[in-house]
Amino acid sequence: MLNRTADNVARATPEPLARKIRGISDKGLAWLFISPTILLLLAINIFPLFWAIYLSFTNFRANRPNEVVKNLGFANYQRILGDNDIWIAMQTTAHFVFWTILLQTVIGFTLAWLIDRKFRGHAFWTTIILVPMMLSPAVVGNFWRFLYEPQIGLFSYVISFVTGIPPTNVQMLSNVELAPWSIIIVDTWMWTPYVMLICLAGLRSIPEYIYEAAEVDRASNWRQFWSITLPMALPFIMLAVLFRGIENFKMFDMVNLLTGGGPGSTTEVASITLKRQAFESWRTGYSSAFAIILFVAVFGLANIYVKALNKVKQR
Repeated sequence: MLNRTADNVARATPEPLARKIRGISDKGLAWLFISPTILLLLAINIFPLFWAIYLSFTNFRANRPNEVVKNLGFANYQRILGDNDIWIAMQTTAHFVFWTILLQTVIGFTLAWLIDRKFRGHAFWTTIILVPMMLSPAVVGNFWRFLYEPQIGLFSYVISFVTGIPPTNVQMLSNVELAPWSIIIVDTWMWTPYVMLICLAGLRSIPEYIYEAAEVDRASNWRQFWSITLPMALPFIMLAVLFRGIENFKMFDMVNLLTGGGPGSTTEVASITLKRQAFESWRTGYSSAFAIILFVAVFGLANIYVKALNKVKQR
């Protein structure tokens, strides 16, 4: 049946086109098939990047498309690097990235290590732990916003039960000191399962005979953990840190849903500042320059980190 279909297609192909196809090598034929996809990816990803780079050197405003566009050189970049509010937003972003990665890595690796013990019902509990990661950020944000409500939220009543503080005094989203931690808690709850999966893959990749040899040498469980488990799982842990670091540096949806950058500008991360400059102040050229700076920062740090990761793999 398949050969008959191929023969029919071959007969239906015009002779000039058939001669051209016969003259194409396998490599050329492969490029012929994948070139439309490559062109589409270039149009979607590369063109907007170069357009943003161009706009970053201009005074273009999206709400004034008919205004004369002037070339400002590096003026936008100089303003950004000298803007105190931008540096505060970057510090806030660094605070979120550090604490979310720390908590997610520690809790995720601990959960992976426990599940790797393959206790009874470990498959069921693995599925339960993965549920937060499967939810939409919009669902998670609204769900936790309801939990944080001081009047009816369950979180406030739990804190009140443990500490004795009245529930109405537990203002997680409107308190300057607690608002950043409320977002860190939500992001940790949602994405720790992701880190756990990567760490679990690393633990499962360790050959059993290494542990058997260690037991023959009478190495304690603690010694096996520090000398075998942790070093061999370290590349996977670093990979999880890389993925979560890049994603948390771009954190927007959770902050926007929970606090919108408030109270004041306490939780205003770099992405929130970028959104306000681009779509509230309509400083398109300025915001494009800020986006390029963020891109270069993430790309540079990720490149340095990948080099360190490769060195760890080669040990």
